[in-house]
Amino acid sequence: MGIFSRLADIINSNLTAILDRAEDPEKIIRLMIQEMEETLVEVRSTAARLIADRKETKRTLDRLAEAQAEWQRKAELAVSRGREDLAKGALVERAKLERTAEVLAADVGGLDAALTRHEDDIAKLEAKLREARAKQKTIQARQETATSQLKVRWRIDDKRIEDAFARFEHMERRIDAVEGEVESFDLGKGKSLSEEIAELEAESAIMNELESLKTRVGGKDAATGRK
Repeated sequence: MGIFSRLADIINSNLTAILDRAEDPEKIIRLMIQEMEETLVEVRSTAARLIADRKETKRTLDRLAEAQAEWQRKAELAVSRGREDLAKGALVERAKLERTAEVLAADVGGLDAALTRHEDDIAKLEAKLREARAKQKTIQARQETATSQLKVRWRIDDKRIEDAFARFEHMERRIDAVEGEVESFDLGKGKSLSEEIAELEAESAIMNELESLKTRVGGKDAATGRK
């Protein structure tokens, strides 16, 4: 396939449709980008040769213009000296150069048109290449996200994790049992000497407060004449 056939296929292609049909979009987009980059290099190389040819043709036209001017000068000199035969020869040479210049000028016009088309093709190809690279990034991001999600699902559904949690629960029950045994040792034990004395002191304080309350209340009754 020639460069221009490939270029037309790339520019006219629908990348989204191609990727939707592909079994491996990531591979397809990578190959498409490679093809676009290679085609772009070839198109730029062709454009560079056209530019060089145009410059060379323009230089030739400049030299032809100078030569025509020189034959014109010679024809005028011959006429001034009465040598019409020489003047006629000089004009013939100038006419030959004019015809050559006309052909080359047409070539320059063709080169200009070709360069314009190449410039347009390069712009379109670069736009397609940017689109392809953007899609490549999107595909890679989606692939990485999907892979990460799949790994998470595998971890969630991994039976080893369930077994580990089951062992944790079993260990907690064993610890509860041990703590229960420790607490059971405190059940049914009598009060310590310090605890009994503290209770006596608390009870004594309450009795003293009660007697004091009775005394105050009795004093008030006597003062009001109650028995």
